[in-house]
This record gives sequence, C-alpha cells and structure tokens, in this order.
Amino acid sequence: MHSNHFTIKKGEGPVVAAAIHHGHETRAELAPLFALTESERLREEDPFTGNWTTIAPTQIQGNNSRFEVDLNRPPEKAIYQKSEDAWGLQVWNQPLSDAVVNRSYALYQSFYNNVKEVFDRIIQEHGVLVVYDIHSYNHRREAANKFADPAENPEINIGTGNLNRKVWGALIDRFMADLRKFNFRGRHLDVRENTKFRGGYFSKWIYDQYQDQCCPVAIEFKKFFMNEWTGEPDDEQIEAIRELLASTISGVEEEIEKVKVRLRKS
Repeated sequence: MHSNHFTIKKGEGPVVAAAIHHGHETRAELAPLFALTESERLREEDPFTGNWTTIAPTQIQGNNSRFEVDLNRPPEKAIYQKSEDAWGLQVWNQPLSDAVVNRSYALYQSFYNNVKEVFDRIIQEHGVLVVYDIHSYNHRREAANKFADPAENPEINIGTGNLNRKVWGALIDRFMADLRKFNFRGRHLDVRENTKFRGGYFSKWIYDQYQDQCCPVAIEFKKFFMNEWTGEPDDEQIEAIRELLASTISGVEEEIEKVKVRLRKS
C-alpha cells in the first residue's frame, strides 16, 4: 500500500515497525508558506528512522514532514498553526487557509484509515499486535556543541505509557534486556523506560482501538547516530541500530506466544 505521503508494506505475523516521523517532503502548495527553512524542519523530524522498519514483516513509514501534518498528534493538534504547537517555532509566514488545513487533515485521515485496515487484519489473523513505534529526539537543542545531561536523556527511551504492563510486562522486560545486552560497536547502550517520553498519540490510538490485544511500544533514540544540526548521518551507527532492533525480534515473538496463551485462558 503506497501513497505519496506514507508507505505501508504488509507482511505476515503480528509484529509491525513504524516510523511515522521519518519523512521530510511537503506538498508544493506549502512551500511558499513556510517561515522555517528546510534545515530547521529537518532538526525536528526523525530522519533515518525509516531505515529501521525493515526489521518487521509489516512496515509503516511516513513520507511527508510532521510540519505538514503530524501523525503522532491527535486530530485537533495535528497541524501546527501556532508557535506553541511547535516548540516555540514560527512555522508559517501567514495564517493557513481553511482549504490548506483541510487538505492536510485529509492526509491524516487517510493514514489512520489505512493503518486501521492493516491492524484489523493482524488482530483478526493473530489475535494480538505488537508495534515498534520508532522515533528519535534531539539532545543538543540549545547549541550544536552543548549536550543535554545524559542522566535525563538515555540513548534509548522505551515509552510504555500506552499499554497494559500486566499483560505485556514480560515482553517489555525481555525487549529491554535484549537491547541492553546487544554488543553495540563494542559497548552497551543506555536503555531506560519512561525517562524522557511515555509514548505519543499514535501509540495511544493503537491501544484505544485494540486494548489489551495490542502492545504499542514507543522507541525513542537519542540522535547520537547523526548530527542533529547539520543532518549528517553516521551510516555505521544507523546500520548498527537496525541490527540492534532486529536482534530483539525473536525474543518478542517468543513472548507474544506466551501472551496469546494467557489471553485465551482469561
């Protein structure tokens, strides 16, 4: 399933990887309306996260910028119209017309309608759904050479605010343990739960649809794999992160089978 604005590759099994903030493109009518430069937009997007969705049979990727429409916000907040919607940034050089807003909102609705169709099928076929909701976050927001305190900014933040840990806790613990033990270019990464983020609207929407049958886990990578000011990637680290995430799949699949047994008994 392909749109200019998002891509959904359907596969077998209950595991999905999504990178809904990966995209940078915008439709042509918005270009003259932006007050932000392309590089300013790129800083707040999640470039390269789409590379990591290949770990799962079913893959979802946002192709357009979150500044066009933010798929990780509720509908009424999905289009940044005021600076307080966008970290104090002045996004537009003039107010957006209703027609422009409506066209952006139509893209949002199309995305969620198509995702629901795919997720409904997975639930029908497998009874459960696990979504790797992959994002990244800035840690040099104040200046290019000023790093945020590592004590408050783990390399990987696992957001579990939109799932039932009584049902999925063992899977989350296994997932985090597998992340921590992975040999990441000669070291182990700092992985913590709900330290920086608890998960956004996409994860919440998934849980609202499927309740305890789903496990939407929000995975936020600190942008140590790129220069967040210039956008320059570190290709070796990007590939290592893909391998890291891939290493968790077998353990997650084992835990899914255990959850399915418990759900059948309940």
